[in-house]
Amino acid sequence: MSTQSSGTDLDAIQKLNDEQLYALFVNESATSGEIWILTDEHGCVMLNTDDEDCVPVWPSKVLAEAWATDEWEACKAEAISLAKWYSHWTPGLEDDEFAVVICPIEGKDGLVVAPNELDKALKKRVERLTS
Repeated sequence: MSTQSSGTDLDAIQKLNDEQLYALFVNESATSGEIWILTDEHGCVMLNTDDEDCVPVWPSKVLAEAWATDEWEACKAEAISLAKWYSHWTPGLEDDEFAVVICPIEGKDGLVVAPNELDKALKKRVERLTS
């Protein structure tokens, strides 16, 4: 599988488990320098699990848009630079006690992680890529 999510990779990506999707997300986001979210007229799309309020994130526009169906079809994929994620999103999500759900895709809810855990994983991967 290539490291970039493309339409041809969607079938392969759907076969990954949560941990594999998390690794894919961290690698691709660190490589591209972007995290993708979905937005609507009210702002960032939010999801609720039994225990958490979450912001869903994806490593690519293709994957974010693939999830934007049915009630979410009016949503737009929006890229956030890692610098902005680190400086604004992580502290804001922590302050509001929100979690992050990694790469929900059709048939999979995604892995729920704390914003600071995701931050550490991304920074560690970026460091490895640049050293």
